[in-house]
Amino acid sequence: MKISTQVFVTLFLFFLGMSNLAAKEFSQISGQVSDGKGESLPFVNVALVEAESGSLLTGAVTGEDGRFIIESARSGKVQLVVSSIGFETFRSESFEIKPGFSKDFGTISIHEEAGNLSEVTVKATRPEIIIEADKTTINIEGTVMAEGNNALDVISRSPGVYVDENNNINLNGRPGVTVMINDRQTYMSANDLSNFLRAMPADNIKSIEIINNPTSRFDAEGGAGIINIRLKKNNIDGMFGSVQVGGMYNGIFGPNAGLTVNVKKGKWTNNASLNYNEFNFINELEINRNFQLDEGTSRFEQDSRIRMINKNLFFNGGSDYEINKNHSVGIAVQASEYNGENTGEAFTEIDNPGTDDLFFLKSHNDNESKNRRIFGNFHYVGLLDSMGTKLTSDFDYTKMVSSSSSLLSNDNWMNEDENQAARDYILTLNDMDYNIFTAKVDFTKPFGKGKVLETGLKGSWVKSDNNLDLSKAVEEEPFQPDPSSNRFIYNENVLAAYASYKGNFSENVSFQAGLRSEYSDIKGNSVTLDSINTQKYLDFFPSLFIQQKVSKNYQIIYNANRRITRPNYRLLNPFIFYIDPLTLEQGNPGLRPQYAHNLEMNHVIKGSYQLSLGYSLTNDVFQQIFTQDEETRTTTTYTANLDKAQTWNMRAIIPVEVKSWWTMNNMVQLTNSKWKSMIGDALLDVSQTSFTLRSQNTLSLPKGFKAEIMGMYVGPSQYGQASIKGFAWVDAGITKSFMDDKLALTVNGTDLFRSQIIKADVQFDKIDTQFQQYRNTQGVRFTLRYKFAKGESFRIANRSGSTDERNRLD
Repeated sequence: MKISTQVFVTLFLFFLGMSNLAAKEFSQISGQVSDGKGESLPFVNVALVEAESGSLLTGAVTGEDGRFIIESARSGKVQLVVSSIGFETFRSESFEIKPGFSKDFGTISIHEEAGNLSEVTVKATRPEIIIEADKTTINIEGTVMAEGNNALDVISRSPGVYVDENNNINLNGRPGVTVMINDRQTYMSANDLSNFLRAMPADNIKSIEIINNPTSRFDAEGGAGIINIRLKKNNIDGMFGSVQVGGMYNGIFGPNAGLTVNVKKGKWTNNASLNYNEFNFINELEINRNFQLDEGTSRFEQDSRIRMINKNLFFNGGSDYEINKNHSVGIAVQASEYNGENTGEAFTEIDNPGTDDLFFLKSHNDNESKNRRIFGNFHYVGLLDSMGTKLTSDFDYTKMVSSSSSLLSNDNWMNEDENQAARDYILTLNDMDYNIFTAKVDFTKPFGKGKVLETGLKGSWVKSDNNLDLSKAVEEEPFQPDPSSNRFIYNENVLAAYASYKGNFSENVSFQAGLRSEYSDIKGNSVTLDSINTQKYLDFFPSLFIQQKVSKNYQIIYNANRRITRPNYRLLNPFIFYIDPLTLEQGNPGLRPQYAHNLEMNHVIKGSYQLSLGYSLTNDVFQQIFTQDEETRTTTTYTANLDKAQTWNMRAIIPVEVKSWWTMNNMVQLTNSKWKSMIGDALLDVSQTSFTLRSQNTLSLPKGFKAEIMGMYVGPSQYGQASIKGFAWVDAGITKSFMDDKLALTVNGTDLFRSQIIKADVQFDKIDTQFQQYRNTQGVRFTLRYKFAKGESFRIANRSGSTDERNRLD
């Protein structure tokens, strides 16, 4: 199918069903919700219902200041209903509404239900899913999903999300996801982020926001979308939190422990969490390579076994001070320390065409790495009037220092005489230092009747210094410097501005349109090679969202945007890193940003069932490239820009309540990926349709037991040059609560049938390579968690954060 035809079909689907856009006059109901002590309450449900039947007409959630505005074009007698967990429900007297009607309820006070917080327990087997024009929110607080799992488990089971064997988070079949916590960037590489999320108990999470196509308010960075984790916030004038201990065994034991505390006293609100996590595993890797020589085919058969020990310590904390009911300031701090020890053994057998001689290579690699990172944030939130006009600002500073050392020793010999083996060594020392400063300000102005204007400015200043020192030695001779050593200094300055407007075409159709501009000034300096690469460019990133209520139980959400993904800082360094003497990884200082153009239409039925259709075209797409040197019989990998990649995606979310105690959440996804680009003198032109199926079963059993079984199948897929075979796996877990749900013991089994084996095949130009990898995902994990809470209700403001730069650290 030609590009023009594909675009036409997508646009046709995009506008399918648009109708009834004539504007109508609204009635408006407003007010503010507070507790019995006069403190404003955020995030309270406010509903407008028919007076006679009690049927829901429309509703809203109170803002940070407890205020709400509800608009409706209906006529008739209605009631206002205000409800929140832990509080008595408020119902107004019946009153008549009609277009043009306006009523201000003033301050509505709702009072706590009898009993203290520790006695209020709300459980649900299936997480509540709220679908909005620009995001999908999965509320997991109080659900079975929150018990015994960690944050990475919860993310991996969210709609459209898949976490691959290399810890990369994919959304709707696309890599390049930005992960945020409470609206703040996590600033971590894929491995660091996965370790951090494994150490975070799911019980600390309030909700997960899946933002497939972000609005212009967000940084344009991240071609696949955003996942925002919202942590629980203290709603008691006192303290709540949890403490946990546990561990996992998958051939190697890895303990974990954590403590989370939230405290509020007067105008101060404080939170802190400290988590230790060891994620250890054995990576089994088989590689078969064929080299076409003049004499015939030379075959390589390599078996590797790498023992990986990863120790992680993470701290996350914050403090907010409420100057008055409209203004607050605060700070947030993240600190982490990572220590890794990897020991690898590889054995390679090479035959030589035309002879009976066999060449053998035995490699031993000892690697140690350290990573220390600190992040600081200062923020201000101000409410400027009673309409909800808001000004926020954030100032962030990030510093990361990492170092690694690797000693690769190699024995090589001919035929069976290992005693005559020659030995050589490759020593790699790598030091990296990153400094990132960002500042941003955002302004929000509501105009009533659902009309909101958002504008903002942001600047980020990045400097990284990467020093790679490579040396080699033969037998017992001294190490000699290698010309592949390199020092690389990278500077990146990005200035951004955006504007976004939200409004209504009619009672049933709302929209949000925005535009973001970013100016980038980039300089890469290879000190060793005396080479400087500069880039300066101005980019524009439009976004459009339309939400149409076709009927009470059916809505369609349309969205479109343009996104950018800048290259990882480390990949820009023209380094050469030896995996073994015949396998190299190389940097690419000429790597350019990739740009994604995204369209999506999401059909939502009864607020639960979803059918999503999406299309994405990515130019200058990042892709790991394999090249072979037939003469030296070496394989080199590096990241390059391919011309383009296209992805068509269809996803269905189908929740099923089999019994009152057994619920299923099923996802079916169909993805077609197409890659086209010249690589050297050869044309890569491949496509693949992949099928993904996930079924998540939650069971509430007698005597306080709860169980969860999750099965997933990932069909054959294409990723650039590599064809990846299909695979499947099953996870299961059971939880038992004690002491009125304060204490919980959870046991989980992962990859029960040892089936999460990744197999890939690269057949391109002269390359003929097959891979098979298993990372010992089969294992058992246990967690013992104790929750504590004491206090009374109060209000807390929701803070925003900034920056997206550190997720490109590696």
